[in-house]
Amino acid sequence: MSYLPQEIIRKKRDGGALSAEEIQFFVGGITSGRVTESQIAALAMAVYFNDMSMDERVAFTLAMRDSGEVLDWRSLDLNGPVVDKHSTGGVGDVVSLLLGPMVAACGGYVPMISGRGLGHTGGTLDKFDSIPGYTTVPDNALFRKVVKEVGVAIIGQTASLAPSDKIFYGVRDVTATVESVAMITGSILSKKLSAGLDALAMDVKVGSGAFMPSYEKSVELAESIVKVGNGAGMMTSAILTDMNESLAPYAGNAVEVRGAIDYLSGKSRPARLHEVTMALCAEMLVLGKLAATEEEARAKLQASLDSGEAAERFARMVVALGGPADLMDNPDKYLERSPIIVPAPALTSGYAASANCRDIGLAVVSLGGGRRRAADPIDFAVGLTDLVGLGDKVEAGQPLAMVHARTQEAAEQAIREIQAAYQITDAAAAANPVVYRTIRP
Repeated sequence: MSYLPQEIIRKKRDGGALSAEEIQFFVGGITSGRVTESQIAALAMAVYFNDMSMDERVAFTLAMRDSGEVLDWRSLDLNGPVVDKHSTGGVGDVVSLLLGPMVAACGGYVPMISGRGLGHTGGTLDKFDSIPGYTTVPDNALFRKVVKEVGVAIIGQTASLAPSDKIFYGVRDVTATVESVAMITGSILSKKLSAGLDALAMDVKVGSGAFMPSYEKSVELAESIVKVGNGAGMMTSAILTDMNESLAPYAGNAVEVRGAIDYLSGKSRPARLHEVTMALCAEMLVLGKLAATEEEARAKLQASLDSGEAAERFARMVVALGGPADLMDNPDKYLERSPIIVPAPALTSGYAASANCRDIGLAVVSLGGGRRRAADPIDFAVGLTDLVGLGDKVEAGQPLAMVHARTQEAAEQAIREIQAAYQITDAAAAANPVVYRTIRP
């Protein structure tokens, strides 16, 4: 069946619903070159204004999945479900580094294809790049081997998965059409479906450090992802979690890897981070039928931490992908440290009432720990630690955070940014929930 791309654009422009065949034709044309970049931009704008029904969203997502390779795990005869989680991105969000090994220790297989950080959000891939020798781009044979033998492999995006999404996203990025829930849903899920997952737990952030501008928009995205993911044949749940402050009391690349090692080894498990990690892991175990109830799932996960099994899976994954064998025992031998570590003092006394979490993430970027443009290099050593939590009492002069910087100048700028990001008031504000709600099929 053949269509004219401009007729498909016209139909959507005039508020019509596209058929699955029309969507397949158009999306297939993105990678074959049958559809031009200006036509992609025109369709994106038409969708931005006229939206897509759930049926259109499912067809759009599946067409993007099918524009490239779809991983198939059946030939490996795995004795458990293939599961993953995806986050809309935040600050101090080290969950993937904990969750993959924990779920693997409970019998799941986690082929996590993660992204780099962009804007104020940190990328899981950049965190692993701070581990010397760890390859974030293994060939497919090694990726499959590590998933089968260790139960978890956290790697970077391969060009062969959902290639039309990459092109489509690039056009949306420069034509002011990113903020469409329909297109965001398709972009996220096409990549996850191409990984051949049985189940996906989605972490949709809410608050000042979140990708979506309001609670309502975060709920809309979560509901869309759950409906479309399940409609496309993958068990999908979404959890709305708080990003009004850094999830962990630290943010950066090497500092987050250190934090993950401390968490897995039991040295330090910050409460908010633990709550979000447990909620997402438990959801994955229940979706993957590795636990009958959330209570049973949480008990299994806690046991994987207490026994050291989760820490061992992390260590085995690092070695299998080329990293050092003694990373867990000697992190300081391998993870870069900043030459300058200075406090960012509170300017007044009172309670940390609110934080602009986006600005805290941008302070990490300006230190060199993130990217303004996709091609920017990253300084793995820099970041923030000991971030004051919302509701905490602070005295003037007491650190709001410790700044890890490469230069004195960068440190001073970050100090000003942190001081500006926190609002100190006389009375303690009511705490934000860590988990707002869970949306299940």
